[in-house]
Amino acid sequence: MSIPIGLQLYSVRKDAEQDLLGTIAKVAEQGYQGVEFAGTFGVSASDIARTLDASGITSPSAHVAWNLLTDDKIKETTDFYGEFGCKGMVIPWIPEEKRNTDAASRETAAELSDLVAKLEELGFWTGFHAHDGDMKPLDEGRSAWDLIGSYTPASFAMQYDTGNGMSGGADPVAPINLFPGKGRSIHLKEYPFEGAPIIGEGLVPWKDVFAACEAGAGTEWYIVEYEAEGPFSALDAVDKCLQYLRSLGK
Repeated sequence: MSIPIGLQLYSVRKDAEQDLLGTIAKVAEQGYQGVEFAGTFGVSASDIARTLDASGITSPSAHVAWNLLTDDKIKETTDFYGEFGCKGMVIPWIPEEKRNTDAASRETAAELSDLVAKLEELGFWTGFHAHDGDMKPLDEGRSAWDLIGSYTPASFAMQYDTGNGMSGGADPVAPINLFPGKGRSIHLKEYPFEGAPIIGEGLVPWKDVFAACEAGAGTEWYIVEYEAEGPFSALDAVDKCLQYLRSLGK
């Protein structure tokens, strides 16, 4: 069974901010099979649920700030996303001071492990999204990506981002292979960022990336992310990204 392709809605953030529901419908018409949220702009969960259902797509995950998953907010947050079937709470950013040393990264991994247990009790899963700084060697030569992935449970998702990883000096594929089974979803982003390249127009070795995802990473979703300003509208750009992936048989 082929891995479905979703869109991180940050890619079309200006459109989504103006008309979230209409934007979801448009990317569904392009052929995306799911959307990953990056904010919901005050739109109700029930309206999102109706739009997803009418568009024939799902939401496998959302980027949710860590401060919305604290003990006093976790139930409200998961109730909201759960109303439209979104069960993945991916932390999009970890403050630098919580991952800029070996000790800080290990302590962060322990905190995230506690969060895994709390979310799993509610029927949700969690993970974190890679940025360039997460790939850089720390005190003892290991990266925050390596340390956090090593000291969190098997169910904690390591959401690699191909463009961010290469921007941080990482091998395009090695971080995907580092934690078999933890690559529940992966962000497909072209590199370099200059010139706003569409997927397929840059340096990411896409066939190698897909081979790694499909060989043991545990990847259940490919999530396209396009965040640059370029010659096309954001909606046109993500459509071109999807067309390229389809040309590869994805």
